[in-house]
Amino acid sequence: MRTSVIGAVTAGVFGFAIGTMVSGPHPHIALAESAAAPAEQPAAQTPPPDDGKPRIIFFGAHPDDAEYQGAGVAMKWAKLGYHVKLVSVSNGDIGHWQMAGGPLAIRRKNEVLAVDKRLGVATEVLDIHDGEIMPTLENRRTITRLIREWNADVVITCRPNDYHPDHRYTSILVQDSAYMVGVPFFTPSVPSLKRNPVFLYAPDRFQRPNPFRADVAVGIDDVMDPTLDALLLMESQIQEGGADGNASLYPADAAGRARRTVECRANLERRYAGIANRYRETLTKFYGAERAAQIKHAQAFEVCEYGRQPSQEELKRMFPF
Repeated sequence: MRTSVIGAVTAGVFGFAIGTMVSGPHPHIALAESAAAPAEQPAAQTPPPDDGKPRIIFFGAHPDDAEYQGAGVAMKWAKLGYHVKLVSVSNGDIGHWQMAGGPLAIRRKNEVLAVDKRLGVATEVLDIHDGEIMPTLENRRTITRLIREWNADVVITCRPNDYHPDHRYTSILVQDSAYMVGVPFFTPSVPSLKRNPVFLYAPDRFQRPNPFRADVAVGIDDVMDPTLDALLLMESQIQEGGADGNASLYPADAAGRARRTVECRANLERRYAGIANRYRETLTKFYGAERAAQIKHAQAFEVCEYGRQPSQEELKRMFPF
């Protein structure tokens, strides 16, 4: 399994790797093939400046997962000057119903580069095949190194009880790094962290073996429109439906595409409205009852038992919104 980095810039979803594009007409095939080289980007491992601002790193399994998990709060952090990075552990090269392989990996990478540029955050996409993330020692070293290089204060990923094996194993790899980031002679080429980060989970609806518990909830109404504008740049996954899509979803005519984009925007808006409604009690802890009742859209996070265990006051300082 390859773990070399295929890119970074300052700023879902299934199976085994297919080396060539699936045949058949598609409005974006020419775009994908012509994008042989992504937009010019800075060096992948450039650390943020040592300016005392908090550093946050998100890990998603595919080029869209970290964006869904944290786009709104990532933008809010970036506006405060915090250093935020979104990492995709796989290259997403089979996450589409009609194209795959290198052209899709390039297309999806360019999509998240564009999204994260809008958010004001950094991006990295690892060159592991979609559907093939495994909790290997090699991958554990890679995740540990990335956390160390970012000198992270906060690490966010999905929970390990998830429908998708790539999601589960991404979570396991991040969990396995929660202790190893402080062990000096594990990946000794990068200095170990002197202070363990706080590790957080993004929400999901899975109930077994245990449901998601919202320890933090953040209102994102103030960045909702630019967040949706950014996410809708991931056309392959949103408008076209990713691996579960079909030719009828995103028609060729401009009017049909406009209708589809409006529909997708409404679906995304409902996603974050649902989080606000489900975790209203947690919003109240952070904002007070009156203000929490007015919040329409939110993102929520659960504190992982691994890593540093923050107090309620520290959580409020970490999310100073």
